[in-house]
Amino acid sequence: MSVTLSKRTSKNEACPSQEKQASFDQCQTEGRRDFVKKISALTIGAMVPSVLANAASHDTQHRRELFNSSAVQQGKARIATILHTADIHAQVYTHDEFFVENGQVLYKKRGGFAVLKTMLNKLRSENPGNTLLIDGGDCFQGGGLAALSQGKAIVPLINDIRYDLMIPGNWEVAYKKEMMLQDLSGYTAAKICANMFHQTGDSLNGNLIFPPYWTTTIAGIKLGFIGYTDPKVPKRQPPAFSVGIQYANPIDSVAKYITELKEKEQCVMVFLVTHLGLAQQVDLSNKPQVQGVDYILGGDTHERVRNPIAGKYAMVTEPGAFGSFVARLDLVIENGKVQDKNYELLEVDPEKYKADSQMLDLIKRERAPYREELDKVIGKSRIPLVRYYVLETPMDNLITDAMMWKFKPDVALSNGFRFCPPLVPERKTKEAVITIDYLWSMIPINAEIKSGQVPGQQLWDWLEKELHNVFAKNTAERLGGWVVRMKGMHLNFTMNNELGQRINWIKINDKPIDLSRIYTVLTCEREGDPDDTLCRLGNVKQPTLLNVSMHETLIEYLKAKSPVSPRIEGRVTATDAPPNLLSQLEGYGYEFF
Repeated sequence: MSVTLSKRTSKNEACPSQEKQASFDQCQTEGRRDFVKKISALTIGAMVPSVLANAASHDTQHRRELFNSSAVQQGKARIATILHTADIHAQVYTHDEFFVENGQVLYKKRGGFAVLKTMLNKLRSENPGNTLLIDGGDCFQGGGLAALSQGKAIVPLINDIRYDLMIPGNWEVAYKKEMMLQDLSGYTAAKICANMFHQTGDSLNGNLIFPPYWTTTIAGIKLGFIGYTDPKVPKRQPPAFSVGIQYANPIDSVAKYITELKEKEQCVMVFLVTHLGLAQQVDLSNKPQVQGVDYILGGDTHERVRNPIAGKYAMVTEPGAFGSFVARLDLVIENGKVQDKNYELLEVDPEKYKADSQMLDLIKRERAPYREELDKVIGKSRIPLVRYYVLETPMDNLITDAMMWKFKPDVALSNGFRFCPPLVPERKTKEAVITIDYLWSMIPINAEIKSGQVPGQQLWDWLEKELHNVFAKNTAERLGGWVVRMKGMHLNFTMNNELGQRINWIKINDKPIDLSRIYTVLTCEREGDPDDTLCRLGNVKQPTLLNVSMHETLIEYLKAKSPVSPRIEGRVTATDAPPNLLSQLEGYGYEFF
């Protein structure tokens, strides 16, 4: 399925009416490539040195040349292979995946643990004994099977794939600390993280929860890996999730561990395995504290880095999400030194790799206790449900539509989540079937809905902070999500302006916001937040829990309105970004596709 991305005539122009839209992807926009050329510093600005650009293009042909070189064939050189996944989010089955090719949006079947296992075994067989498999976090949260089993059902599946090394992501705390420790301890892979500490009242207080690094020797050289997860977890996730855990900034300890790996452990190469988001990882690659690091193997923002991004001190990669991609790095080792290298982002393609029958049986077994519940059909959509866009998405418009329909507030809000693969209508029926399983992928925390009374000025100021969380020029100030989703409110802003100066206008109920008026705002409760807080919006008046969950609301809405057709409508627009913005790191040779 493909849809052409058309050009628009004005940057401030909202998308056309629903009646004129053939599909959500036809929301008129300036061509992505032309737009990127016009804004050379979209999100990071002058703080990133001019050296930042994609490294020389690497491809399958180059890899073949490496393996067929005379030095390798004669045994004078060996190759070390590192395979890397991240942000799988418990997507156990092959699913629809989003691509942009030649200016068109299209969808292909990708991923699935059974296909991934076959592919990884094939890649291992190409370099037996010298291949490492690493996961960069957010693995056992984000799907129905994970949610109903609190991650436990994912553990045997990951073990069957045989990872060597893993780190916790920002969502590994979704079932709270003790469950996180149980799930992670079930993995046979090594676990590392250098910035998560016990925060307890006993002797463990202040100790690292996991070892800070891991070393191994392959292809005749010793490699060292240091793990880091996002230190903003207590702000990004509901605060109750990370009770008992203290986080530190990676910059506080990274130089110490690099020195330890280089001098004490005698590692030839040092890698950071991180879950910080691409913009922050690129920023980190330009910090002098990471001198001595060869690669930052990143995760969190689901970016598809097809060529390593060259920072001043390290190269940065990220392998996409949902088990749809595997990053492959091949290093030619001769006389104890790296003589050549090749990097590729490979697609987990079910047409190329046959699903592993043992894995399918294992998934069926783990899913059996929950199958009846997960397979319940709750509605249908005539529009692809997708969440990849930074500003506004059909999937989140569906969620806020349901909240508005049920409770009729002035404004309904949903968090700027990244996870959940697309769901595309079938060719024959022209409809996509929405199940409870997919509902858990869309909304993996079934929180209660909460309302509050908010003055217009406070809402304006809060949205300024939310936009800063997404587009701060200092990437250390970003929280990692996308723009907050909304219904009942329209927002126009300028992304590259400074904090407090981004918003151009806000309309509520199609009228300019009245800064002195009190508005009823609806969103989900975040466990551990103060009673007067709505989704990071604090000090609201009359905060009220409505005794209805997000799931219940969406199920009820789909029952009444299915099949639904949620389109991009221009609820959020920017003067300096197109509606189909796909990344926070535009303008630097990197483009999400």
